[in-house]
Amino acid sequence: MALLFTRENREYLLDPGETLETDLGVLEVPEDVEHGDTVETHLGTAFVARKLRGPDLFHNLERTGAPMLPRDIGLVVGHAGIQRTDRVLDAGTGTGVLAVTLGRLGATVETYERDPEFAEVARENVALAGVSDNVTVHTGDVTDHLDEHAGLDAVTLDTEDAPAVVGATPDLLATGGSVAVYSPFVEDAREVSETARTAGLEDVRTLETIQREMKFDERGSRPSTAGVGHTGFLTVGRR
Repeated sequence: MALLFTRENREYLLDPGETLETDLGVLEVPEDVEHGDTVETHLGTAFVARKLRGPDLFHNLERTGAPMLPRDIGLVVGHAGIQRTDRVLDAGTGTGVLAVTLGRLGATVETYERDPEFAEVARENVALAGVSDNVTVHTGDVTDHLDEHAGLDAVTLDTEDAPAVVGATPDLLATGGSVAVYSPFVEDAREVSETARTAGLEDVRTLETIQREMKFDERGSRPSTAGVGHTGFLTVGRR
């Protein structure tokens, strides 16, 4: 499995046995390298090998679009209560960062992506993250396969046809199971919320996902004026 080789503001994702040429020298990764080891380039520049964790995967997985941010993934996991041994149906795979995170938690995830190229990239990312035993990436529209799923612990959606899936969740979820839908626009979130209530789901609520980074310097402390505070809307409910 790949490791992250870091030095100050530099980081490279490399496999054991791989060679990388940089302006700091040629880095030859030993076959038996382990996380915590220090590996030097031929010029003597040291890099530390780190085991991949969630933030590292977010920054280093190959992207096919705008992936769900770590803060949004945390809200999905927290509000849906997803945990080890859970069975999860996911749709709108994209880069696969949510499916990978859930797989690393120990959940079994079946995720659907309509774009064949996106789905192939997601499979590569799943393999890179070491969760191929937990996460299966399907190419296709999840609405064509809903009758293949039942007794699920959670349904997670980041897709335009989310309302159609939400309407079917009473037949998909086990009692107490959760649905979590990420929506880019408030109109989408409202439709999802109304559909969830009509379908008979409980504890339905919608949250705007906002986060501000704090900056501290000699002049004082304040929220950062850079970056994006708002990313989207998360609607959750339970069967």
